[in-house]
Amino acid sequence: MIPSPCASSQKSLSIDILLDDIVLTHSLFLPTEKFLQELHQYFVWAGGMEGPEGLGRKQACLAMLLHFLDTYQGLLQEEEGAGRIIKDLYLLIMKDESLYQDLREDTLRLHQLVETVELKIPEESQPPSKQVKPLFRHFRRIDSCLQTRVAFRGSDEIFCRVYMPDHSYVTIRSRLSASVQDILGSVTEKLQYSEEPAGREDSLILVAVASSGEKVLLQPTEDCVFTTLGINSHLFACTRDSYEALVPLPEEIQVSPGDTEIHRGEPEDVANHLTAFHWELFRCVHELEFVDYVFHGERGRRETANLELLLQRCSEVTHWVATEVLLCEAPGKRAQLLKKFIKIAAICKQNQDLLSFYAVVMGLDNAAVSRLRLTWEKLPGKFKNLFRKFENLTDPCRNHKSYREVISKMKPPVIPFVPLILKDLTFLHEGSKTLVDGLVNIEKLHSVAEKVRTVRKYRSRPLCLDMEASPNHLQTKAYVRQFQVIDNQNLLFELSYKLEANSQ
Repeated sequence: MIPSPCASSQKSLSIDILLDDIVLTHSLFLPTEKFLQELHQYFVWAGGMEGPEGLGRKQACLAMLLHFLDTYQGLLQEEEGAGRIIKDLYLLIMKDESLYQDLREDTLRLHQLVETVELKIPEESQPPSKQVKPLFRHFRRIDSCLQTRVAFRGSDEIFCRVYMPDHSYVTIRSRLSASVQDILGSVTEKLQYSEEPAGREDSLILVAVASSGEKVLLQPTEDCVFTTLGINSHLFACTRDSYEALVPLPEEIQVSPGDTEIHRGEPEDVANHLTAFHWELFRCVHELEFVDYVFHGERGRRETANLELLLQRCSEVTHWVATEVLLCEAPGKRAQLLKKFIKIAAICKQNQDLLSFYAVVMGLDNAAVSRLRLTWEKLPGKFKNLFRKFENLTDPCRNHKSYREVISKMKPPVIPFVPLILKDLTFLHEGSKTLVDGLVNIEKLHSVAEKVRTVRKYRSRPLCLDMEASPNHLQTKAYVRQFQVIDNQNLLFELSYKLEANSQ
């Protein structure tokens, strides 16, 4: 029987999905380097077979490699061992005359992909030094924060301040993926501890200190610590006997009420700049970062800087809303600010930017803000009703049913509420085993891959916002990209009780 074109098309689609499932999720049961070694060995083994069977196996190997390179792309610049294996396999494939004759287009595409990826091979000469990239929490100059965001990689270099117990600091240049031990080594060099007796460096420890005063002692082998810090957390280097005496930086606990840019900006301008910036950040997150973030325990490593920065930004927007409201002392102005934030949330929802929408609503729902009864009473009934609808949309009841219904009707481009994607992946991870009786749980891998493919779908079309250049365009853009916020909940409550002492 000759298969119908429809059946053939469905079979091809099923194969493509299977390839995608394996490439997206193989790290759950097999490290990337080991996966590529297996692929290399499979190709060599298929090369010893004669006839159509051997050719078919080599074609399957080529299809897998093409899909792998197409998915990973820039991430492979961080994988030295993987780069070597891919280069060896690439040379084997390009020398195979039978493949070149039958799959000329695929072999040429392989050549183009390998050239594009710029594989990092240890034996080759080192690339020129990279430009130091600023993390957005470290922006100080307006021209820096106005630049379009680009994806971070572990080998990228950044400048970072590391503080001493007396709040003096040293500025170090470090790889984003640097370990705690590496960071302490750079601090030691800056402080010229190398001239001191041996063992002085070992007495230094690295501590993350939050604005609330909470301290976390970082272990020497921990890496990628820069992007895991809280919004107003800082790194401190000290000796163990001075650990207990560490306190937050003074500027973290001093606030100055008064009008800020939010009072001058139009809701539409602020909302559109939020959406534009968050789209840039969302686009920087590689789809594999979602897998690494949830399953990094099994993979044994983590390359999730861009995702962590996006999650941090979501928290920052939430605290920005609460901060601006609680720093506004005049009751009438404060009510107007609530109204403005509700408008901003509405426009973000209209932009299909559900990340900003969620963050703004959660900021207004902050207990220190929601308790301001007298302020909320000044809000027009229309806006009270609209905000109640927004609260229903963000309600987590019945597994975020309302939110899921809304986003399911949206067409790309969409900026989803990213923490919920991670929650779903965590549920898939904890709800079933990766290996069952020594065999890979294909259903679990497919479910994980399907969830990751939703991210791909949301970004399948470019964002096109109608942003008219207003007189304050650049000022609003700079403001939105470098919020100054209070993330200490105790301090937010103090401000709240000063505004309305007796509100319930």
